[in-house]
Amino acid sequence: MNKSARFLLGLWLASAPLHAETLYVTLEKDNALAVVAPEGKLLKTVKIGKRPRGIALSPDGKQLYVAVSDEDAIKVVDTVTLKVIGKLPSGKDPETFALDPDGKALYVSNEDDNQVTVVDISSKKVVKTIPVGVEPEGVCASPAGTWVAATSETTNMAHWIDRKTLAVADNTLVDPRPRACAFTDDGRQLWVSSEIAGTVSVIEVATRQPVGKISFKIPGVTQEKIQPVGIKIDPERRYAYVALGPSNRVAVIDAQKLEVVDHFLVGQRVWNLAFSPDHQRLYTTNGASNDVSIIDLVQRKVLKSVAVGQYPWGVAVKP
Repeated sequence: MNKSARFLLGLWLASAPLHAETLYVTLEKDNALAVVAPEGKLLKTVKIGKRPRGIALSPDGKQLYVAVSDEDAIKVVDTVTLKVIGKLPSGKDPETFALDPDGKALYVSNEDDNQVTVVDISSKKVVKTIPVGVEPEGVCASPAGTWVAATSETTNMAHWIDRKTLAVADNTLVDPRPRACAFTDDGRQLWVSSEIAGTVSVIEVATRQPVGKISFKIPGVTQEKIQPVGIKIDPERRYAYVALGPSNRVAVIDAQKLEVVDHFLVGQRVWNLAFSPDHQRLYTTNGASNDVSIIDLVQRKVLKSVAVGQYPWGVAVKP
């Protein structure tokens, strides 16, 4: 190779994206798990169980936990072989769950039974079932391990579960049909999306009281199509991103001013979101268009969408 060729190759390598992560996407109607490269290539699809939805990665990145709703279980999947290597109890019809910050427990919402099931991962046993409001949906754990929050769609509340006592210690009223929840990385705020109201409530953790509310308006889109669901907030709490369901948009929110500053047009019925490890990209699951959108957060543009299979629901990213 001559000097000129080596120089050009060096320039290409320097400018080439070095994204080593792998995306894992649950396909609700295919009963499968899709594996996607970050540049937008479907690598593999494997059968995983009946109606997979919620998904989380273990802290060491070696295992995936997948809620298989129609089997009343959480499957444990090896991230390398993609084989099911275990099964955890989950209570009835698991949909969403939160992994404890220490990686030792799962908190699973059981919509039909109005409860949150606490599962010890090592013993594969249910530690406790916690009564909450009617039709619990979202579950999230605070980074410091103090709180677990659960949202109930019909009671319209965020329930504060004390991680030590595993009992509901407080409740916060939010707008109709709360779906997802997310704690900020500093542990100071809890964000809750309300699908029917078309809002996101921002709650101060110290007082468990709302300190702000975000509404959404999109030119040319009717209000009933703006249905906030999945939430992601960057570690510095500069920006938050909210999936807006059948409006086919992801809202960009100034997380300090609590104001919408932009929207990304993605696939149909965007449901859940995941950051890349460096927080420079955002991946979305678009249920009705059967694809995943890749968003460059630095350039603030949608790079591409990748067909993955029927009804992508949850997404987890392995570094």
